[in-house]
Amino acid sequence: MSALFTQIFVALIAISLFIRIWLGMRHIRHIESHRHQVPQAFSQTIGLEAHQRAADYTTAKVKLRLSETIMESFILLALTLGGILQLLDNVWQQWLPSHEIVRGALVVCSAMLLSSLATLPFDYIQTFNVDARFGFNKMSRGMFFNDLIKHTLVGLLLGGPILLVALWLMQSTGSGWWFYLWVVWSVFNLFMLAVYPTWIAPLFNKFSPLEDHGLKNRIEALMQKCGFASQGLFVMDGSTRSGHGNAYFTGFGKNKRVVFFDTLLDKLNADEIEAVLAHELGHFKHKHVIKRIVMMFGLSLLGLALLGYLMQQDWFYQGLGVTQASNHMALLLFVLIAPVFMFVLRPLMAAYSRTNEFEADHYAAHQSRPQYLIDALVKLYRDNASTLTPDPLHSAFYDSHPPASLRIAKLQTYA
Repeated sequence: MSALFTQIFVALIAISLFIRIWLGMRHIRHIESHRHQVPQAFSQTIGLEAHQRAADYTTAKVKLRLSETIMESFILLALTLGGILQLLDNVWQQWLPSHEIVRGALVVCSAMLLSSLATLPFDYIQTFNVDARFGFNKMSRGMFFNDLIKHTLVGLLLGGPILLVALWLMQSTGSGWWFYLWVVWSVFNLFMLAVYPTWIAPLFNKFSPLEDHGLKNRIEALMQKCGFASQGLFVMDGSTRSGHGNAYFTGFGKNKRVVFFDTLLDKLNADEIEAVLAHELGHFKHKHVIKRIVMMFGLSLLGLALLGYLMQQDWFYQGLGVTQASNHMALLLFVLIAPVFMFVLRPLMAAYSRTNEFEADHYAAHQSRPQYLIDALVKLYRDNASTLTPDPLHSAFYDSHPPASLRIAKLQTYA
């Protein structure tokens, strides 16, 4: 049975890697074949130079992402069938033979650290090569590594305790451990959603109250009309790290905040900003965030129940290159291989997300003028160098937002 599971695991990695490369190359060829002409729908608003810049930027990102995907596949094989996980377990077993929970947490953290270090060069290249070449990067190398250290420390401070609790529950609460862990995990995620805006996000960016009183009054009137209560309107210093612009809601319950990138406020006028916010309010009105949370909780419950079964099967460990079964190894193996087995769900999740975006656009078109949102999107496509001509199959498989042409055409029907 273990040999069969190994074969299935390797086959799924090979198939998913082939599909990713094939879709990526299709995407590149499609973009390059349409590089020399702006789509008719954008011919009056986006120039050829901006269109070609977006094509080149997208191509560069896709090529880098494909290289990272290949690296991630080799890392996963090295950790599992290559025996690195078992080696880490043996090393920590020698150092901490009688502290199983602490040893297990150190094995998990060591494996995650190795995986992160192996993919770190790609983040560096994206920031200081690709983004810098197209004028988006505003970060210094010192800021990059400072953020990296802070992310690591925050991850350890928040993730370390929950990992120890998970291993303790697996060891101490019998066969129903997975349900208790699901309850703890769900509460932890809700807690993080509530505290993230006020305690964690400010560690990485500066958030200032929106000072444009005219714009603030318009936004507050729109939120009141839509029945949305927030803790405040804030401007984030996104320009210190990137030239990209965005706006978003963050937080949960009474801790919700509306956040605008300073780069977004510099690029859009008041009508367009209001339209973008109306789109975000559309997600709130359709309860998209709550639906995603419920979906995440449902998937995590199914996943933990499945792990409860797999951890009792010798073939699960042996088929992934681990000779000594343990709670921490079961948890680590499951986290590492789950994306491989869930790859088939990627287009379904993307399609669901695009449906949400269309719904939010429809809501925004009724709260503001559709043309205002169209104008805002066109500026964002242009200034963020988003390709106007994605490969349809690649877009259907990956993209959480509809292609620009389809989205604009849909908004025009509302007008």
